Amino acid sequence: MSTPRFLDLPPGVASQKIETPQGTFAVLEAVPVSGVIERWPALLVPGLTGSKEDFLAVLMTLAQSGRRVVVVDLRGQYETPGPDDPGAYTCAALGSDIDTLAQVVGGGEPVHLVGHSFGGLVAREAVIDGVTKFASFTLMSSGPGPIEGRRARNARTITEEVPALGLEHLWHHRFEPEALAGDVSDDIREFLHRRLISNSPTGLARMAEQVLTMRDRTDELRQIEVPTLVLYGEHDDGWPPEAQSDMAARLGADSVVVPGAVHSPAVEAPETTAAALVRFWNSAEKHYLDTRSTAV
Repeated sequence: MSTPRFLDLPPGVASQKIETPQGTFAVLEAVPVSGVIERWPALLVPGLTGSKEDFLAVLMTLAQSGRRVVVVDLRGQYETPGPDDPGAYTCAALGSDIDTLAQVVGGGEPVHLVGHSFGGLVAREAVIDGVTKFASFTLMSSGPGPIEGRRARNARTITEEVPALGLEHLWHHRFEPEALAGDVSDDIREFLHRRLISNSPTGLARMAEQVLTMRDRTDELRQIEVPTLVLYGEHDDGWPPEAQSDMAARLGADSVVVPGAVHSPAVEAPETTAAALVRFWNSAEKHYLDTRSTAV
């Protein structure tokens, strides 16, 4: 469970709804507080039990690099509604949503795509399906195949308990004890509770099943011509750091290890994470422009 450390919206960040042909999505949108939007936009995708608020600590810094930054609640996640059909929550179906959102957010411009944890698996589907040409792709704390270790056990708990016992049971027996043990403040704990029970139970259980069974698509991703970054905490407890390092090598991708971070670098080390993303995005844009200039 990714736990934001504050909930107040930073300057330049606003809560919005984005209408698309595939439905309405709740987002946080960040724009520069000073200066103008002169760079390509970015679309950020949260993890399984997370939400758009997981990126609050990095949004203002990312936007100040001169771009519009949008982070979305996936279909059935927190403030974005979803159906009771389990088929709507496969990585492929959710990836199709990301394609549609990227086209709306970009408005004709290439979009930088970032997926955190399960969101990385979803975003990877959007990159591989070839429907949208992305400016760059970042896998943040997201590995090549099924999640591992403690987080895999948590995902199995979701698949077993949510359909049978419901979201309130999951909160009281799993998430609330974790929040209390972590000395999470009352207001953040209240938010975590509200966020969890606002999820589609069908969606959450199906997404958990997906993160446990997702096959390795690294070789397919490598065939896509898109600048790629693999960014993860040095103590990641979802996918082992060595597995993410190996994935980066297989992709021929840039790799950033965030010192001191575990599974949520945007929360645990926001300045380091934001700086790495801005540096990578700017480099990807420069490479695109240089390539285009050479081609002309």
